[in-house]
Amino acid sequence: MADYKNTLNLPKTEFPMKANLAQREPAALANWIESNLYQAIRDARKGKPKFILADGPPYANGDIHIGHALNKILKDIVVKSRSLAGFDAPYVPGWDCHGLPIEHRVEKKIGKVGQKVDARSFRQACREFAAEQINRQRKDFIRLGVLGDWDNPYLTMDPLYEANQLRAFAKLIANGHLYKGYKPVHWCTDCASALAEAEVEYEEKNSPSVDVRFAIVDDEDLLQRLELEREGGAGLLSIPIWTTTPWTLPANQAVALHPDLDYALVQFEAGQGPERGLFATDLVESAMQRYDCDTFEVMGRSKGEALKGVLLQHPFYDRQVPIILGEHVTLESGTGAVHTAPGHGHEDFAAGVVNGLPLENPVDGNGVFLPETEIFAGEYVFKANAHIIEVLKARGALIHNEPYKHSYPHCWRHKTPVIFRATPQWFISMENTALRDRARKEISKVSWTPTWGQSRIDGMVEGRPDWCVSRQRCWGVPLSLFVHKETGELHPETGRLLEEVAKRVEADSIDAWFDLDPEELLGDDVETYEKVTDTLDVWFDSGVVHFCVLEKHADLKVPADLYLEGSDQHRGWFQSSLLTSVAIRDVAPYKAVLTHGFIVDARGRKMSKSLGNVVAPQQVIKTLGADILRLWVAAVDFGQEIRVSDEILKRMADTYRRIRNTIRFLLANLNGFEPDQHALPEKEMLALDHWIVRRASQLQQDVLAAYERYEFHHIYQKIHNFCIVDLGSFYLDVIKDRQYTMQENSRGRRSCQTALYHVAEAMVRWLAPILSFTSEEIWQHLPGKRGQSIFLETWYAFPDLGPEDEIDWQSVLDVRQAVSRALETLRVNGDIGSSLDAEVKLFCEQAIADKLAKLGDELRFALITSTATIHR
Repeated sequence: MADYKNTLNLPKTEFPMKANLAQREPAALANWIESNLYQAIRDARKGKPKFILADGPPYANGDIHIGHALNKILKDIVVKSRSLAGFDAPYVPGWDCHGLPIEHRVEKKIGKVGQKVDARSFRQACREFAAEQINRQRKDFIRLGVLGDWDNPYLTMDPLYEANQLRAFAKLIANGHLYKGYKPVHWCTDCASALAEAEVEYEEKNSPSVDVRFAIVDDEDLLQRLELEREGGAGLLSIPIWTTTPWTLPANQAVALHPDLDYALVQFEAGQGPERGLFATDLVESAMQRYDCDTFEVMGRSKGEALKGVLLQHPFYDRQVPIILGEHVTLESGTGAVHTAPGHGHEDFAAGVVNGLPLENPVDGNGVFLPETEIFAGEYVFKANAHIIEVLKARGALIHNEPYKHSYPHCWRHKTPVIFRATPQWFISMENTALRDRARKEISKVSWTPTWGQSRIDGMVEGRPDWCVSRQRCWGVPLSLFVHKETGELHPETGRLLEEVAKRVEADSIDAWFDLDPEELLGDDVETYEKVTDTLDVWFDSGVVHFCVLEKHADLKVPADLYLEGSDQHRGWFQSSLLTSVAIRDVAPYKAVLTHGFIVDARGRKMSKSLGNVVAPQQVIKTLGADILRLWVAAVDFGQEIRVSDEILKRMADTYRRIRNTIRFLLANLNGFEPDQHALPEKEMLALDHWIVRRASQLQQDVLAAYERYEFHHIYQKIHNFCIVDLGSFYLDVIKDRQYTMQENSRGRRSCQTALYHVAEAMVRWLAPILSFTSEEIWQHLPGKRGQSIFLETWYAFPDLGPEDEIDWQSVLDVRQAVSRALETLRVNGDIGSSLDAEVKLFCEQAIADKLAKLGDELRFALITSTATIHR
């Protein structure tokens, strides 16, 4: 019996069907490192136009999580796609190294400064801890396939960075943006430090809500100001206030009414006999419902403006407080009368300044009432709530008390509730030099992806208070300032002094400031000026990357072409970078900003160890491989919440296998093909082969445009669809017979191989930014002379395909589908085996027949039948 198998040109390739990514990827990484691929790319792109993606530094604390993986892979896709587009696109990674989380971890190990360890030793321990965390994270980022200058990252704890940060600070001061002020700031009692707006997140909290009577000191004074509808009335005359922070009542200095609101004096009874209370007219009914009062009567009315200056008795202290007026009073909830404690709130503080109220804050940095605080001295504020409520009851000042669930500010590090606390702090002014307006103007010039990012950050900048940049910590870049001991004014030579300090810090890190004897720099002025002991907000650390890295690094430039981070960075890094850049050089630090959403599980829930839904990137890499993670990142629409689970990643692995098998088929059918020897000119290629090359060329235009617009999920969809529909369901199916049965060097076979070669050369490049390891593997198996790496290449240049084919391929596909259905019926009935058993006669309308006739003998290959004839 004849052995026909050996007469066939069967596909053959060493490119394995099974990826074994988890085992194969480390070898590729080792090769990249050994060959110094990153530097080779830099050398290859030298002199080309720059594209700079600035790395927002992750915090050097803890192993990377799935959010880190998403962020770094997105950045890598951008950088690699820009490099393939011919840009010089260096990537310099960085880490944020100062701040409380590191300090907190080190405290657990060696104790607090001043107790078991001195400050210099403590800072050294912080450096060592941060360096250890950086090395762990760097290893994982590299394992994700992210190419970058990993041997030379920027670290905010490097002495040069710290010194340049002080130089940036000096420029900001010289431009008039810094001032010292006494005002309420978010304060974390666990940190014992002020927090910036970006360090506060809002979580649900149950608080005790109380309605408290502020008794009228002079009843006649109040009654004379009202338009009384009824004479008389009975019981205590008061103005009730509603608050969810009873602990702030010791600091109360006034009650605020809105000048334009209508107020009503109401006769009611709330458990202590008849009484009369003043409420905003629109809130009377809701207050009465809260007090379980079924019957009540309006006795008189007035505008808030008429009640200014009425004196009230503090509910438990022997002092009288006035009614003041404020535009911040609303009708959203409560009574329309707002308890005002200037030491514990922005609006309260502003009202206190306008009305000349005492601005004292009776709470220390640990959240404990000061020793001189009557009744509650030494009590922690939140624990004091219960005691305050008891005192209110005992004094007859409590009308109502119930739990209240609401959104409340929490420390983003400790996840604990914060307080507002007035303290002397250093601020960057949003108004003094029109920083707010200038920043908003720059926002409008930036390209935002998704577009809603612009309105989000613009609204935040529009409404944000002055930026509190001082912290009361040990591990951070110091506010290296000297201030007058009596007036608090900055030294007149602050610019020169900061540069002197910067030089010392550059030589000996921030310890140079903390160890500095002021006399060394101040000379005789040491009697008049003193060192500031505060440190800078860590958002300032990372916010001046544009100054300390982009502006100073030989490979980089400012403004950057792109900043890319999570949506929380509109209030964080995007904003701190914007404000510092505008303050220093009056321009945004970025031309474009790309935002990705947060990661949730398949059911839309946040990742949580307690829910057991955490997906660890290390585990995914170990089981499925980094390229599966990378494919998942490319597949999602990152502009919204991003879902991930083990099941989702398994589906990604299935998709990956389909793409890989498609590529393998291409490579296997390129066996024995040498491009320099066997590739046919385009005009000699068969029509079908010409069509698939044109289809790939058209698709490349879409893919490249999608890379430009950062629409990676469209790239994923288009490539996947190309593999499944254009190639798998049609072209690759059609060419098998021609490839296997025609002579090795025949025109038909070489035409097909030429087409496959063009398609494979293009596809490997489309996939490279996403499936980086797999693309490198494909690159090594493609025929022809190969460069060191796919990442040294640029997008594929398709040959000139000339004018469009005259063949109507959509008609061919439609006919093919109809024939396939008919043949399948015959096969099921047992009339034929494979489709090659069939001889097809097509009876067509003249127009369709003419279109099909242009295929000639290629028609039978398209239909996968032994013959195909056209009958009109």
